[in-house]
Amino acid sequence: MTLPKPEFILNRLNHSSFRSRFTLKEKELSYFQQQGMEKIISHGKDFIAQRLAPAEPKNDGKQTPWKGHPIFIAQHATATCCRGCLEKWYKIPKKQPLTQEEQTYILSVIQAWLTQDLQKHQ
Repeated sequence: MTLPKPEFILNRLNHSSFRSRFTLKEKELSYFQQQGMEKIISHGKDFIAQRLAPAEPKNDGKQTPWKGHPIFIAQHATATCCRGCLEKWYKIPKKQPLTQEEQTYILSVIQAWLTQDLQKHQ
């Protein structure tokens, strides 16, 4: 499976009125500044492995909170919040575990979005 470059998908997502409204708020920005990109991405790797990678994640469609961590905001902004969104936006089929390549790709999209969003706040 060929996944789109993060820049391409971010451009598509920026044209979605729903996805484009997400941005880090003061609480998440402060947490991000305290932790740094490397630690935040490490958290994201764990969240994806636990909440998104299984073939049938627990509470799929509702497993990603709407606030509280920069990764959660980024997941909603990048449509990597549930298996339904992954299927719709990335053509990654439901009902099968995510490969390591897919998990790494999702993290790269999240990191690209975080970088883009942080630039808006400078």
